[in-house]
Amino acid sequence: MKIVKVVNALEQFAPLPLQEGFDNAGLQIGLTEAEVSGALLCLDVTEAIVDEAIALGCNLIVSHHPLIFHKLSHITGEDCVQRTVMKAIENHICIVSMHTNMDSARGGVNYKIAEKMGLDGLRFFGKQQTVDGVEGGEGVIGELPEAIAADDLVIMLKRAFDVESVMANQLLRRPIRTVALCGGAGDFLLDEAIRQGADAFVTGEMHYHQYFGHEQQIQIAVIGHYQSEQFTNEIFRDIINKECPGVKCYLTRMNTNPIIYL
Repeated sequence: MKIVKVVNALEQFAPLPLQEGFDNAGLQIGLTEAEVSGALLCLDVTEAIVDEAIALGCNLIVSHHPLIFHKLSHITGEDCVQRTVMKAIENHICIVSMHTNMDSARGGVNYKIAEKMGLDGLRFFGKQQTVDGVEGGEGVIGELPEAIAADDLVIMLKRAFDVESVMANQLLRRPIRTVALCGGAGDFLLDEAIRQGADAFVTGEMHYHQYFGHEQQIQIAVIGHYQSEQFTNEIFRDIINKECPGVKCYLTRMNTNPIIYL
């Protein structure tokens, strides 16, 4: 099976026009007419990830975050992105990234987060659009099976996402049932989550000043960018297994989170 068939399957699930204007999702490196020997699925592409693909005999890497996000004016190996590009090309490895289009798509990253939290009745909030019959939205909102206390929400998040600490505002003194969420840097949706009547808002990153003024209005819970999106490779695996049976898929064993908690 050719790499192009795998790429097409991913793009049919999450069409590239769903991505944000600042993004650079899609094919990053390589020739898609090559036969696929295996796909390594990951969040970030690093030199170590390319080494892992080589060791596994994979000539395709599918990532969430694009390796090439900003324009490369030259490739001389002076930084980690350039070195990773060079290593991938030298080893004939194709790299494709499904970023904000996969965040937005129905069944994508935000739906995976909701699944891990056990939310029901999922629906989009924020900006929404439909591309090639695929619905997309900036965030997802749903309900917990039963109302829980704020401290129990924190405990659940720590367990579900293997989070060492959750950044939160003052704990809500009322039960939490309706939860709005956005993976990664989703703090831009906080006000909309409030307008939607959510009891809690879960995201990966939040600017300092946005915590102010929401005491007892909504429970903010910030679990980390990497932590919120770490299960994206499961989405890639399921798409490829369904649409491209026979292609060997490997979930990376590497934690590429550059942030450590001391």
